[in-house]
Formats: sequence, C-alpha cells, structure tokens
Amino acid sequence: MVDRRSTPTMEGVSLAAAIFVLSLATFVSILDTTIVNVAIPHIAGAFAASPHEGTWAITSYAVAEAFTVPLSGWLASRFGVVRMFLLAIAGFTIFSAACGLATSLQMLVFFRVLQGLAGGPLMPMAQTLILRIAPPAKVEMAMGLWMMTTILAPIAGPILGGTLADTIGWRWAFYINIPVCALCGFAAWRLLHTRETQRVKQPIDYVGMILLALWVGALQIMLDNGENHDWFASSFILTLFAIAVIGFVVFVIWEMTDRAPVVDLRVFRHRTFTVCALAMTLTFGAFFASIVLLPLWLQINMGYTATLSGYILAFQGILGIVVAPIAAGMMSRIDPRLMMSSGLAILSAVIWWRTGYATNIGFNEMILPQLAMGVGIPLFFVPLMTLSMAAVKPAETASASGLINFLRTIASAIATALVVSAWNSSIRETRVDVVGNLQRPQELLAGFQGGGHSHAEAVRILDGMVQQQSTMLATNHMSQILAVIIAIAAVGIWLIPRPKGPSKVYLAH
Repeated sequence: MVDRRSTPTMEGVSLAAAIFVLSLATFVSILDTTIVNVAIPHIAGAFAASPHEGTWAITSYAVAEAFTVPLSGWLASRFGVVRMFLLAIAGFTIFSAACGLATSLQMLVFFRVLQGLAGGPLMPMAQTLILRIAPPAKVEMAMGLWMMTTILAPIAGPILGGTLADTIGWRWAFYINIPVCALCGFAAWRLLHTRETQRVKQPIDYVGMILLALWVGALQIMLDNGENHDWFASSFILTLFAIAVIGFVVFVIWEMTDRAPVVDLRVFRHRTFTVCALAMTLTFGAFFASIVLLPLWLQINMGYTATLSGYILAFQGILGIVVAPIAAGMMSRIDPRLMMSSGLAILSAVIWWRTGYATNIGFNEMILPQLAMGVGIPLFFVPLMTLSMAAVKPAETASASGLINFLRTIASAIATALVVSAWNSSIRETRVDVVGNLQRPQELLAGFQGGGHSHAEAVRILDGMVQQQSTMLATNHMSQILAVIIAIAAVGIWLIPRPKGPSKVYLAH
C-alpha cells in the first residue's frame, strides 16, 4: 500500500464531510452487531425458535465479519482502499435488505453471514482512509470523532433495535440500513474517488483463505450448536472444535511462512500492538457479552420490553459522547496506559456493581452504573486504537486495523455464545439449589391458596418465584466472571512500553 505521505490530505468542508461519511459507515456496520440484541425474543418468536437459537442472528454476523476483517490489508492492496470501501458498503446494503425479507431463521442466519462478510472491511477501510486524508495536525481530532461512532454504535443498537421491534417490527432493524448506506456510498464516491490507493498485484493466497474459512466456519457452527448438543459431550461438537483448533494452528504457521500472506500476522512483532490486541480481545468480549446478557435478563426475567431494555443500555452513550473527544485530547498530556487502565477499572467496577442487583431493582437504580460505563468505554478504546495503530509502520496500517478488529468481532461472537450458554446452565444449577433450600413450601402454597388461587395456580406462582430468583443469581454470577476478566485486562495494559514523548501518534502515518 502507498504511504499516506504521498497522498494529498483534505481540508475544510471536504475533510469534515469525508470524516462524517466514513464515521457513519463505520457506525452502521458496528450498529448491526448489537441492533438485534434486544430483539432476540421477537426474532425467536417469529420463527418459533428458542432464545438461544435466536442468538445465532448475533453470532453468525460477528463470525462472518471476523472472516473478512483480517483480509482488509490484502484487499486494500489488491483492489484499492476506496474501491474496496465502496464494494463493501454496496454489499452491506443488499444483504441488509435480504435479512429483512428472510422467511425463516435459517434464511436470516444465511443472509446475516453474507452481511457480515460485506461489513467486515468497512471499519478498517474507513480507519485507513481517515489516516490518509487528515492533515497531521488534525489526525487526533479526526480519530477522536471517528472513535465516537465506534463507541456509540454498540450502545445505540439496542435502543434502536428495541424501539423498532416493539413498534413497526424487528425487520426494520435491517431495512433502516438501506438509505443510510446508500447515502454513504454515494457521498464516499463523490468525495474520495480521486484519492484511490495504488493497486498491488500480489499473488492470491488461496491456501490461507481456505484455512481461514475452515477454522472460522467450524468455530461458528460449533458456537451456534454447542448448547443444543451439550457441548463437549457431543462427538459433533468435539469434531468441530478439533477442526477449528487444528485449522487455526495450521493457518498461523502458513501465514507466517508464506511470501504473500492474505493476513499479515507479522504485525504482532510490535509489542505495543500485541498487548493492545490482547486487551481488545478480553475487554470487548466481556463488554459485548454484558450488553447481550443484560437485555436478555431484563426481558426474560424482569418483564421489560425490548424498548425499555434498550433505554437502559443507551445511558452508556450519554457520557460517552462527551468523554470520547476529551480522551482524544488528553492523549498528548497523559500517559495513555493510565487512561486505558482507568477506563477498564471503571468498566470492571460497573459490571461488578451489577452482581448486587436483585429482582426488586428499579429502572432508575440501573441508570447510574450505565452512566459510569459511558466514562470507562472511551477512556479505554480511544487510546487503545491510537496506540495500536501508532505501533505499526504506515504500510501496515490496514493490516493492523483489520487484525485488531478481527479480534474484536471474534471475541464478541465467542463471548456471546459461551456466556449465554453458561448463563442458561447456571440458571438450571442454581434452580436446584434454590429448590433444595426452599423453606416450608407447603405453607407458601397454602398462603397463595388462601388468597383465592387454586392449587395449580399456587404451584405456578411458586415455580415462577423460584425461576426468577434462580435467573437473578445466575446473572449475578456471570457478572462476577466478566468483571474479573476486565480487571485482568486493566493490569495487563501496563505491559505496553512507556510511550516516548508526546502522544502525537499519527504524524508518521
């Protein structure tokens, strides 16, 4: 790829418009990782499926996106950054429409896979283009504005998806992409078509592509079917796990030794990038799992609508909007490791806070921790994206962006599947304990019957109370695990070497 120093930068209104368009495209692609989170009960009901099967609409998109994200560097070199961005947004528009028209869960999952394949390159391509068109003095500002969309999108998704699901239908969570993506595609072509990068006719690494598709595909099928097959008690799941692990190992060996790898794993030689990538994997996996688990608990156990569940999550974005540009400005004055560690400490504390939730908790009581989370998210993500891209050479920017976003998407898919499965198992186990410790159940039943209920109705009421408490305890247990994972990442951040001098990290790019 051509060094960005050979490409004229943009100024004024043109620069602002380009940043807006690229940020909006990024926003839409990330939005679709969470927009159906709170609509899972609606989707499952529409296709007569279980809530767990409904989560396939989340994991299929995430894992498919994870396949094309690490290919971003190679795609940008072979086809050009602008051309690849336009192709990706066109495909994303078409398959969004197809998702909305799906007539079965299998069809929806299939089109979500295609939507994820198309959406994968959008974020890395947008990030690479911003680095190329922004003048050195304005790069941090541009990246701060762009990062706001990556922070807000996972938060806006649930509230938008919930509102649409409860009013005009969950299918509009996909239809809404069509006009936005069409606008982004047209505007990007008008603004950026003269700034295409040089195309490099590299050999096509067919073996690398096949290996990537093999292990990612096996992983997706395993995640989607693990709980229904009792995970590793099933030879089918064990076979998929073996294919995923062996395929991954062979893929890494091949890509590290091939002369023209489809995924440039050599960027992991940079220590700062490697630590940032690991921190992204742990943190985003735990964070994403938390924003999947919370609306599921609110709707299944607390009787919330999809819209109300979305409102709870949306409070994360209120302070996030304010803190993101502040975090970008602080990069030149404060050790970014301290910012990231502090942000993770806040996230860990907020999720741990949830371990004290009870079934009588009210809407207002959940607002404060969500607001606090909005402070922690940008304090971590803005410096992380900045440092990770600063650690690599200019020609490696697209590859590095693709890889770190690959880890983000694959972590979200794995964490969603594992946490939802573990949550369901924990509910069953906790229910046994609750039933075993239930004191004087016959007196409770008699009390319900004395209130005018029949014996059958009294049994159903008591069973509902047991199930509600079991679900609450299981949810708190999952929150404990997620909080600890993020706390580990907060400590691991200090493995990053101390940045030298002011953090004008993008000037070399």
